[in-house]
Amino acid sequence: MIQKRQSLLAVLMLGLAIFSGCSKNNDDDVIDDRKDNVAELSDAFFEKVNYIGAFGTTDWTTGWTNFNPNAADYPATTATLEGAITADRTLTKGVYLLKGFVYVKNNATLTIPAGTIIRGDKNSKGALIVTRGAKLVANGTATEPIVFTSNMAAGQRNPGDWGGIILLGKAKNNLPGGEGVIEGGVDDASGAGKHGGSDDSDNSGSLKYVRVEYPGVEFTPNNEINGLTFGSVGSGTTIDHIQVSFCGDDSYEWFGGTVNAKYLVSIGTVDDVFDFDNGYSGKLQFLVGLRTPENFDAAGQSNGIEADNSESQFTTSPRTRPVISNMTIVGPGNNANVRHEYANLWRRGAKFVLANSIFINARYGLDIRDKETGDALKDGSSIMKNNIYQSFDKELVADGKNANNNAPSFDTVQELQTYFDSKNNRRITQADAANLLNSPFSLTAPNFTLKANSAAATGASF
Repeated sequence: MIQKRQSLLAVLMLGLAIFSGCSKNNDDDVIDDRKDNVAELSDAFFEKVNYIGAFGTTDWTTGWTNFNPNAADYPATTATLEGAITADRTLTKGVYLLKGFVYVKNNATLTIPAGTIIRGDKNSKGALIVTRGAKLVANGTATEPIVFTSNMAAGQRNPGDWGGIILLGKAKNNLPGGEGVIEGGVDDASGAGKHGGSDDSDNSGSLKYVRVEYPGVEFTPNNEINGLTFGSVGSGTTIDHIQVSFCGDDSYEWFGGTVNAKYLVSIGTVDDVFDFDNGYSGKLQFLVGLRTPENFDAAGQSNGIEADNSESQFTTSPRTRPVISNMTIVGPGNNANVRHEYANLWRRGAKFVLANSIFINARYGLDIRDKETGDALKDGSSIMKNNIYQSFDKELVADGKNANNNAPSFDTVQELQTYFDSKNNRRITQADAANLLNSPFSLTAPNFTLKANSAAATGASF
């Protein structure tokens, strides 16, 4: 969600900490350190690895991703996908033009076979909306991914060339009445844009090995479609091996819901990489985001993580509380536009579990904003542990007061640093960050795997 306003709050800056390296173990080593064990991280969903960040020494992006999609020579479309799909439909493998808002309705299932290419029409703002009760089954493979992309020619593609994919479900959120209309201007007279309910195990389908390139069209100012949007999507839905590239808004945004996901990639997004809102509480592992200097939200701020519980009711239930392990976010560097801001921005009462992750090359590091957000860290209902941060300016920011100007949870940045350090989080120098990963700064052929003797090879815990 593009943020167009923010308060000016006092911040304090800390010096960089000296970082000492650790020895490297194999990817599948299981660690013994159980300090600050979090029940959700012990869940069978999480693969118990020893390394910090999204990668060990194996590159799970190989074969199905494309980090330079503007150069891809996609075939011309031979069929059109448009209108409403109200009965089960299975596409034939081919190349389709996605024209206008295409709705999957009436509890129907749209099945897309591996190797299919769907090119979004720019003039009609092509988008795929899977309504409550309906399903999208788009299961590609590592050798034949499903590609949603721009219909523009190679070399002429830009963020916002088409809409994106929107999944709407029946899980809980914290919107008034438990129901809301998803952003992006896709609602209609039948309520096709609504999401929310009481079924946290709801199933909106399955997406595996899917690329989403150049989405994120602006419907109206501050009302955009994200690359992949989850509106109250339940945990019965399968999401893994997804790449969102050069999106005009957020790469991924969750509005409530409980859906889990693994192996998510984002490159070159304009707004936030991962955005959490309205009571989202799923589990996420193995996520990577690479920011590009030229793509940023000119009207707001562009962050790695941006998380809110609610814009106005900071403690309303269910609380936003993603459980995240093994994330890597690489910022655009210190010379990028000032709109590139935080590696992490947690605010408006959002809770979270954030563990075993790497955040480097950002202007600012971690911001714990609003008293209610800080309170959750202090009472243990939020926790961050075993993370590595490197930033060029404000490393830790405590914007602690709430809307009523109550006393902050962390009176000083030093107090936040004490918490940060006590949970085995580390702040490192730019030189040390350069020794973590093989080639994380390449914009067309990045390699996020660990360097030999990387300090991120050990230290994770679950």
